[in-house]
Amino acid sequence: MAVTQETVTQEGTGRRSRPGGPRVDSSLLLVLALLLVLLVQSPVRRALAAPVLQSWLTVFVAVVVQALPFLVFGVLLSAALAVFVPPSFFARALPGRTALAVPVAGAAGAVLPGCECASVPVAGALVRRGVTPAAALAFLLSAPAINPVVLTATAVAFSGEPRMVLARFVAGLLAACVMGWLWQRLGRADWLRLPARDSYDGRSRGAAFWGSVRHDVMHAGGFLVVGAAAAATLKAVVPEGWLRVAADHPVVSVLALAVLAVLLSICSEADAFVAASLTQFSLTARLTFLVVGPMVDLKLFAMQAGTFGRAFALRFAPATFAVAVTVSVLTGAVLL
Repeated sequence: MAVTQETVTQEGTGRRSRPGGPRVDSSLLLVLALLLVLLVQSPVRRALAAPVLQSWLTVFVAVVVQALPFLVFGVLLSAALAVFVPPSFFARALPGRTALAVPVAGAAGAVLPGCECASVPVAGALVRRGVTPAAALAFLLSAPAINPVVLTATAVAFSGEPRMVLARFVAGLLAACVMGWLWQRLGRADWLRLPARDSYDGRSRGAAFWGSVRHDVMHAGGFLVVGAAAAATLKAVVPEGWLRVAADHPVVSVLALAVLAVLLSICSEADAFVAASLTQFSLTARLTFLVVGPMVDLKLFAMQAGTFGRAFALRFAPATFAVAVTVSVLTGAVLL
């Protein structure tokens, strides 16, 4: 019987050679990968040293580092609400009429230290536990805008302007309540779609709690990274000279700082110090920055889309932006 070259067993190896050339094993792939790293390390190093990329990395890391602890806090609180608090508690804590439940939920946001990253999963848990969406959304907007940590930071940053603390509290609470009432009148149930979750029926409370935590950290954390990357990209390419030009026009200055608050995506515990440094802008424009930022920014939009659905975020975010700007201007005209 004729023996072809492909079927000859190599002497002393016990292996059969394959048609089409020598076999590529994992060690060869590792060597090729190392060679590729050596070839591209210089271009990568030069790219990382570029000022634009350095600015991008700085903003990206800052947003994530600022937001992540509060995101974890919100996830833990969300899991605790979902597992340990019975639904009947919320029925007793909030008024039966939605119109009254909205301001009560908005005022409750003043006692929870956390930023917008914490309020999103908590609001999602409230809706799951049977709280009317209008009240849950009022809490979502008020908690990061008027909580004690934020107001204390505002008092420190604007030590020479104590009126700013009162203005921020009034404008933040009023905007949150207006959005809750608007959702009560105009919102539709099919716009609000919470993501599917694993069922924890039959498990212990501890297992259910950590299962809920793992789900929310992976879900909300991914959207946080996407929002932080978008904020860093826009921050790196927006010329700083535009701010100086915008500050000379009252209407443009308000809109410019409102848009800047959306793009920068600064944690609400830190935004007062940024606003205080923008001395070329009026107090009303800076108040708008402080009210809009905790309610509408890139990372918050991404997290809202992930928690409540894209249809919700595409409608809720623009409406919140318009309400926050309008309320800030009216509050500034009266108190500042």
